[in-house]
Amino acid sequence: MTDIRKDISWRIYLVYFVVCLFGLAILGKAVAIQVLEGEALQKKVKTLTRVDKEIEAVRGNIYASDGGLMATSIPIYEVRFDPNADAITQELFDEKIDSLSLELSLLFQDRSMAAYRQSLVQARQSGARYHLIKRNVRFTELKRLKKFPLFRRGKYKGGLIIHQRNKRERPFKLLAARTIGYEREGVAPVGLEGAYSKVLSGVDGQRLMQKISGGVWMPVGDENEIEPEDGRDIYTTIDVNLQDVAESALMKQLQKHGADHGCVVLMEVETGAVKAIANLKRTESGSYYEGYNYAIGESTEPGSTFKLPALMVAIEDGYVDMGDIIDCGDGSRRYYDRTMYDSNFDDGGWGKISVKRVLEVSSNIGMAEIISRNYTENPKEFIDGLAEMNLRQPLGIEIAGEGKPFIKNSDHETWSGISLAWMAHGYELQQTPLQILTFYNAVANNGKMVKPKFVDKITKGRKVVEERPTEVINPKICSQATIEKVKEALEGVVSNGTASNLKNANYKIAGKTGTAQIANLNYGYSYQSKVSHQASFVGYFPADDPQYSCIVVVNAPSRNVYYGNLVAGPIFKEVADKVYANSLEMHDELEWQAHQFAFSRIPYSKHGYRTDLTKVFQQLGVETKIQAKDADWIVTQTRDTSVVLQARRVTDNLVPNVVGMGLRDAIYLLENQGLKVRVKGRGMVKHQSLEAGLRIRDGQEIEIQLS
Repeated sequence: MTDIRKDISWRIYLVYFVVCLFGLAILGKAVAIQVLEGEALQKKVKTLTRVDKEIEAVRGNIYASDGGLMATSIPIYEVRFDPNADAITQELFDEKIDSLSLELSLLFQDRSMAAYRQSLVQARQSGARYHLIKRNVRFTELKRLKKFPLFRRGKYKGGLIIHQRNKRERPFKLLAARTIGYEREGVAPVGLEGAYSKVLSGVDGQRLMQKISGGVWMPVGDENEIEPEDGRDIYTTIDVNLQDVAESALMKQLQKHGADHGCVVLMEVETGAVKAIANLKRTESGSYYEGYNYAIGESTEPGSTFKLPALMVAIEDGYVDMGDIIDCGDGSRRYYDRTMYDSNFDDGGWGKISVKRVLEVSSNIGMAEIISRNYTENPKEFIDGLAEMNLRQPLGIEIAGEGKPFIKNSDHETWSGISLAWMAHGYELQQTPLQILTFYNAVANNGKMVKPKFVDKITKGRKVVEERPTEVINPKICSQATIEKVKEALEGVVSNGTASNLKNANYKIAGKTGTAQIANLNYGYSYQSKVSHQASFVGYFPADDPQYSCIVVVNAPSRNVYYGNLVAGPIFKEVADKVYANSLEMHDELEWQAHQFAFSRIPYSKHGYRTDLTKVFQQLGVETKIQAKDADWIVTQTRDTSVVLQARRVTDNLVPNVVGMGLRDAIYLLENQGLKVRVKGRGMVKHQSLEAGLRIRDGQEIEIQLS
């Protein structure tokens, strides 16, 4: 019995000893954690549950030249609720929960009042501190929500927690979309958004956040918060009205001819400011969208628009002059193993014509003869001449993706005996539309080549922090004598050459047509054949005092019409007409008339309604010369012995030009277009607050000043 009692006691003592030893081990570990490892573990816990998270800075806006928004960041909010905030007592919660639930249900209309009440009550009972109310809340909704019961007490007293993020929006949607561009994670930056990303982005702030149950991050206090610095704004050179006209005109012609894609660029001659740049691509369904910036990125064989620089090199080198005679023969000529044709081959060719006429009628053979005859022995001289006019270097514009120009040397692997003849009219070399336009713009600018620019200034708030001046690429691409000669020839292209369909009585256009055959490497996908055509027109206006240059390129028209004057030319003219209508300094009729009236015995007449004016002139016995038989509204020009009546165009939904009219006619025209008219002064209209040709918005007002 004693042995059994000893055995039991021994076992009890052993268990007791083991338990005490285990307890001492736990106590020792606790002391070690508290004393030895405590600080390190506390830091580790904080790094796992508390971190500084970035507060996104508001990205800067992108504006049009007139201040219209082209890209902006729209704030989108996430609303959360701390139902267990210290200041929210159970009594206060019970008092306000019903009215808060009702307001939330009426505002968002996604759940019933009862459903909102149930979720808020459950959140409080479960101890939630970061309960989600709604994501993607608009600013107008947030303003209402801040006035709701409980929420109106703010963050600490009412538990309202608001997080803001920014969503990029383009108010004009697809207008200049590819040039405005975008910046997205994992995608190469595009357009101005990418080029000016650092300027637009600003500096992100920081906020201390704590991880709570459910893996949700909740802000901790405000004392350590670093406010973000918003991005700066950029003002582009784009004119929204002209951009709209360019895209509409391009869309219309692409649809008419079933073309694959096309582009338009309008630029100020002196500054290089790009006022409009449109790029449209055809989808498989037949619609068009801005999918690629062809004007900047697509480097192709330009065709006949390259005849101008080729000819200018020959003139500069002294090999030809505008009056020299070139034998173009019957419209076909053999160069080694290939035959070259002129567009009038079926009519017997051009025969012997002057160099000036070669450019006007765009003779391939004429240009091939000029270049191959004079440079065969030394082709490097021709290539160097093109290089001196900056045709072998990219423009270096700020927008990424500029296509590389390609003009090969005579030692290139593809050089052959026909290379000079084909390069003379724009083959076996490559240029982008913007590079070709920049060259023609230099001709219009009396030889000064300026870099195309897309941004005028950078601002922070209302303060201008950086102006973007015009950059000169080449102060003089050639002699002034050569410039004057080719300017006259480019006017001849429109007055009696390949682009005579663009001629008009209001202002002169100078330019060059282009029609090129393009080999389609992706045959079977986008195009219907291995070879398609590229129609183009590039030039400037008014020809006698160039203010704007413009290029139009249309690729793969598919309805058997592919010449530059017929496909690209009408787009150029529509854009030019819009610019002319908006630029009163190009055609100031009143000053011209005032000069005429001082020397004429014929009574002066205001502009107005054709039927009324012709009746008055008949009764007075004044001779009239009518140049607008079908026009309802006319402009009068008083001559020594007669009055010339010319048409004044009036287009639906566009502001009419009423300068020079009487008050009654002006009000009739303006109100018929839906405008609200305010009048100052007496007499005839000398000024109108809205420029002629602008698109009219509903309820828009216009003020006219009389003198």
